[in-house]
Amino acid sequence: MNDRRIPDTRLSGRISAAPSDLLHREILEPQFRYEAEHLLPWYVTIEKVLALEYGRMGLIEKDDVRRIGSLLDEITADGLRADPEANYSDIAFAVERQVEQRLDPAVPRWHVDRSRNDLQACAQLLFGRSQVLRAAEALSVFGRSAHRLAAAHTDTPMPGYTHLQSAQIITPGFYLAALTDRVLHAMDRLLAAYRGIDLCPLGAGAMAGQEIPWDRAEMARLLGFRAANPHALTAVASRDWAVEVTAELSLAATWLGRFCTDLMAWGSSEYGLIELPDALSGISSAMPQKKNYPVLERIRGRTAHLVSLHLDAVLGQRNTSYSNSVEVSKEAGTHVLASFDTLCSTLELFTTVLDHLSFREDRALALCEREFLGGFSLANLLTLDEGVPWRRAQVVAGQFITACVEKGLTPRQADPELLRAVALQNGFELSRPEHLVAESFDVRRGLLRKCSPGSAHPDAVRALLAEQAARFDALDEERSAYGATVDAALARTDGLLGLGDAKDGER
Repeated sequence: MNDRRIPDTRLSGRISAAPSDLLHREILEPQFRYEAEHLLPWYVTIEKVLALEYGRMGLIEKDDVRRIGSLLDEITADGLRADPEANYSDIAFAVERQVEQRLDPAVPRWHVDRSRNDLQACAQLLFGRSQVLRAAEALSVFGRSAHRLAAAHTDTPMPGYTHLQSAQIITPGFYLAALTDRVLHAMDRLLAAYRGIDLCPLGAGAMAGQEIPWDRAEMARLLGFRAANPHALTAVASRDWAVEVTAELSLAATWLGRFCTDLMAWGSSEYGLIELPDALSGISSAMPQKKNYPVLERIRGRTAHLVSLHLDAVLGQRNTSYSNSVEVSKEAGTHVLASFDTLCSTLELFTTVLDHLSFREDRALALCEREFLGGFSLANLLTLDEGVPWRRAQVVAGQFITACVEKGLTPRQADPELLRAVALQNGFELSRPEHLVAESFDVRRGLLRKCSPGSAHPDAVRALLAEQAARFDALDEERSAYGATVDAALARTDGLLGLGDAKDGER
């Protein structure tokens, strides 16, 4: 075998000049730094799998496979440099040159029948999958915090609001169970996205497949994928995964912002329903009496970034050709990591808020007792106990509450005789107005009257929280299983190369 070294450092016969200083400074070197910091381990792992495949096909001797694997294992970000002359400031070329320069004797068939297109697509997807699992874990931590707070307040009455008006009696536990429901939904969708993108691009080549018999299924297994992507063009051209996962993050941002808006209102001096410790609060430079909660404003503000970053990923791919291009593979994915970082930072802040948030139960009860929140119950009882047709019962209940307000009566002071008189004006004689008033405007009874599954009744909330706890466990188990599959695959790859403490596997 001819292992003569060729001193020419050119990487292409078509292009004889290195990238210009401008391209290096503005495009290639920043991209190189990013990939060296975040994607290098995946590039190295892919190269290990490729080396094993060369050995399986008999194109490289087993000892050379091990030599290449060992040299790959020694590569670090600190040891690589974006060099326009030596590696075109490209991370894939840098890895190749780093190994090639230390292979003595040379291995001429290494990298035969190879393209950077599927290599890059695979490294990006491996990184993206790891970020999906990171986001799912952050959601789980946040959701379990909300779940604990909900469990502590299943019996605490507070007003529920519709159209920003006091509406019905609920509990903080009931409200927060809605938050955990959305967290679980988001986790499930993220893991479903993971399942959908769990297809390996490696072996697709530049766009149309490769010319030697790569075992794509085995390479996929060695990288922890479920299977190989069945279509070569899709494998290298599609970056749908970036749009899909940022879409899920933007959807999560939407409901996170809505829940945060409620906490901002509840923490205001007008509502006074919640309180945060001083360490999570802000001050006014001019008004010493104020205690602000700017952390909530920061959380809601960051949710806007997640929506805009998703839009950036969408626009980066829109109207591009369906083939490999740096516009899609690099520019359109510029802010994918920023999306994950923003979500995880936002969730960490929100988790800390929930872990330290306290509800002012006395204030919540006072707000319930101030409003005629039993109007719906009164209309129901007028129909069920007194036979008043439902729509007429609504009129009677509304007129009665209006009369009480005009007389300056609170719900506790509501006059049964006034109810009797209002009903008579509408043509109905009531047999037990005292019972109707007492039953309708008692705060505790208003909470306990709800009896349907999923309602604000404390027992219904506790049952829902128990179901949610089981769902958290199941989704966390699924997420852990995906991570364990990748870890086991990478350990097997290193084992086949005889690296580290891993045992040599069967192939």
